[in-house]
Amino acid sequence: MIEDFINALQNFKRNKIRTFLSLLGIIIGVASVIVIMSMGESSTRQVEDSFGSSGLDMVSVSSGFWRRKRAAVTLQFNDSFREDLFAQVPDIKKIWYKNSLSATLSYGDTSATASCTAVETGYIESFGLDLDGGRCFNVTDNVMGTQKVIIGSDIATTLFPNGDSVGKKISLVTSNVSFSFEVIGVLKKQTSGMEDTATGCYIPRGFYAKKIVPNPDAGTVMVQAVSKEKTTSLTETINDYCEKLSGTEGSVNVGSMQTMLEQISEITNTMSVMLAAIAAISLLVGGIGIMNIMIVTVTERKQEIGIRKALGASPNVIRQQFLIESASITVLGGILGIVLGILISFAVEYVRSLSYVISWKSCVVAFVFSVFVGIFFGFSPASRAAKLDPVAALSA
Repeated sequence: MIEDFINALQNFKRNKIRTFLSLLGIIIGVASVIVIMSMGESSTRQVEDSFGSSGLDMVSVSSGFWRRKRAAVTLQFNDSFREDLFAQVPDIKKIWYKNSLSATLSYGDTSATASCTAVETGYIESFGLDLDGGRCFNVTDNVMGTQKVIIGSDIATTLFPNGDSVGKKISLVTSNVSFSFEVIGVLKKQTSGMEDTATGCYIPRGFYAKKIVPNPDAGTVMVQAVSKEKTTSLTETINDYCEKLSGTEGSVNVGSMQTMLEQISEITNTMSVMLAAIAAISLLVGGIGIMNIMIVTVTERKQEIGIRKALGASPNVIRQQFLIESASITVLGGILGIVLGILISFAVEYVRSLSYVISWKSCVVAFVFSVFVGIFFGFSPASRAAKLDPVAALSA
């Protein structure tokens, strides 16, 4: 077999142009598959990076648009709803209530508009938000409704350009009412799909319930799953539970970043596979070209085949010789295609300024498929060579 492989390389060297043309279809096909799959994975990685890693185990529940039905009820996110949800739906680790409001924060003559969120103790830590300085809310802050605030990184830079914002008193104006708050923490700027760590701010929900809206229902319910892997199934279960409770579809909006990521990833992967399958057609076209070249090769080397058969070579040996030669073309083309595909993928992702991801799985699949193409399309010419009559071959 090794001798047949060496003979195949020598034959390629004697027919350089023919070999190059045979390789071209395989190289283009393999490179195309790798480029498309790598771009798909890079796009998926970019989407994941834009969502961030925090909050992937959180499910958001808010009021939705419901169709009018006689049996429909408006869901109220009160203490009773929290207790029932925790008792009836499995895979829930914790349930958080929060309310949102628009506010203007001021320090001296400097002010900034912020999206303010009233949260319960432990929510910021559970969501995975980090602080650049200071501390998060404790139980006392929520129970007593203390006037403490945690601000985003951009807000801190705007109000306190010289730094040292923790411990300072700022003015928070909402609904034309002004409150004095002490800054106890500054959020670290990080990517998060559900929370604004740059221009947002957080206050204790206990203060919101005492001074802004007495005894409010939650505007949004944040449900933490027992694990990130359970988030998607928990999203569906909560949606079914709320629809059954309200008696109508669309009574609530239920969603999670993990579910969106999985859906986007599924769509991207499907599109990549479809495009890669289209690109793989060029491999089949290249295989047809290899078959044609091998037929010509068998015709040109009839005397060689006749001599080998006269010296005792069996049909299987002749068949193996030409199959190895055909497969050698696609092996060489597959290797060159992988190198070219990686280089093109790197260039494309560099131009697009995306994180570079090589789809090694597509490299392996494209290479194996190219070798299969060589064997498949080389089998007919190899069988024709194996069936040649040695006398007829020598007289050709």
